[in-house]
Amino acid sequence: MSRRYLWLLAGTAVSLLAVQGRWDVPAAAWVYPALLLVFSRGAAAVPGTLGIWASSTAAMAFWLVNAEQSNPLVLALAVPLGSAQAVPYLVDRLVAPRLADRPRTAWAVTLVFPLAKVAVEFAIASATPFGVLYGVLGATQSGNLPLIQVASVTGVYGVSFLVAWAASVAALVWARRGAGPGPRRTAAVCAAVLLAVLAAGGARLALLPSTGPTVRVAGVSASRAAWEEMAGGLAAFGSVPEMAAAGPERMRAVFGPVNDDLIASTEREAAAGARLVVWAESAGLTMGDDAGHLLDRVREVARRHGVYVQSALTVYTGAEPYVRNQTVLVGPDGAVEWTYDKAHPVPVLEPYRAGDGVVPVHDGPFGRLSGIICYDADFPDLSRQAGAQGVDVMLVSANTWAGIAELHARGALFRSVENGFAMVRQANRGVSVSYDPLGRTLARVDYFRTDRQTMVAEVPTRGVRTVYGAVGDVFAWLCVAATAALAAAAARRRGAAPSAAAPERIGACG
Repeated sequence: MSRRYLWLLAGTAVSLLAVQGRWDVPAAAWVYPALLLVFSRGAAAVPGTLGIWASSTAAMAFWLVNAEQSNPLVLALAVPLGSAQAVPYLVDRLVAPRLADRPRTAWAVTLVFPLAKVAVEFAIASATPFGVLYGVLGATQSGNLPLIQVASVTGVYGVSFLVAWAASVAALVWARRGAGPGPRRTAAVCAAVLLAVLAAGGARLALLPSTGPTVRVAGVSASRAAWEEMAGGLAAFGSVPEMAAAGPERMRAVFGPVNDDLIASTEREAAAGARLVVWAESAGLTMGDDAGHLLDRVREVARRHGVYVQSALTVYTGAEPYVRNQTVLVGPDGAVEWTYDKAHPVPVLEPYRAGDGVVPVHDGPFGRLSGIICYDADFPDLSRQAGAQGVDVMLVSANTWAGIAELHARGALFRSVENGFAMVRQANRGVSVSYDPLGRTLARVDYFRTDRQTMVAEVPTRGVRTVYGAVGDVFAWLCVAATAALAAAAARRRGAAPSAAAPERIGACG
């Protein structure tokens, strides 16, 4: 085997530890792109392209299996999404060599890959139903709070840019070791920028107030025992029309174990001092023509204890697709403050009609509130609606499974940092977590490691206004424009077509 393929194998192996999965190692995200770039920049055109495509597709397939999605139809997604993840390497290979031998553009060589990486991440998040669920390099760094504060300006894409740029510079330094001071100067500039970002992030964490008014918030999910009891009764029905034919009284009895448990938990936490109670996604179950009965019970608790309750409902309807996934915020006076339908149903797994995509907002005594549902948090532009309106507390009702529990909890953190709101994310079959506006964890409960499915946190009621909340994805759009500009500049260099014959310009396998 040629030595260059060892770079490909090593890069692929390390990439499996940076796929936003359960076994992620954050440092791996800084390493694997550098290994793959060394391979891509030094290999011949066809094997280089095919090698990167195979590596990216394998990583995507590994992520799907890791996420407990091994259905062949779902695994087939590894091909298009893996192909998309290979594009930044192809752009780097085609564009960077044509810039390297011109004094006016040589400085941009190491920027091609990170710019293209952000452009692809942004395109997937904006134009596909997958959002930032997979392939976002910056999302692997959720534990590095000083670093990810840059997301308050650039969104998560700024973190991706920095990680990808460091990898591009590392690949250049390795390939051109001993070639003079140029690569070392580039590395010094990159290191200085990273240190400046870390210092600014650390200062933001230290200087922005960590004290102030808070509100006691409780997140509740029905107990496992209640779900198991209800499942026995629900097994008698083969379809939603059969459930509708059974009549509201019988279905109330079937749903009773779960709904009774939720109402009891809500009342318990309200009596214990919670001023806001959040249900997990799809927690309460009701037939569409009987939804008022369950909501009346919620209103009664809200009025009796003077609390807000974000109830999250599975509403079975009489027309296809037979299900609505909703949250209903009930105020202390029993009034309904919003009814919100999930804007982004999970592709393949949730074949029901999406909501209108307008994030609800309510001004109350505990700041400006907003709410979204689970997978909605994987779409930064949706949460940014709340950031633009100065929301202080975001309520997220979620429902996951073991394979993606950590992934979704970590990914939601970036929406808090980007938009400067505190977040209360209550998850059934997942990780419930609460963050402050800077991404610091206030409370955390793992559904699979506790018998009581309740989270309690003191949550700040004043958000932090952010640049990202005001201007949105300007940074990502600038990366798209810069990628196009560099590609256009490279296209004018027709006489400098990329090839492995000139490795000294950007580096080849050593």
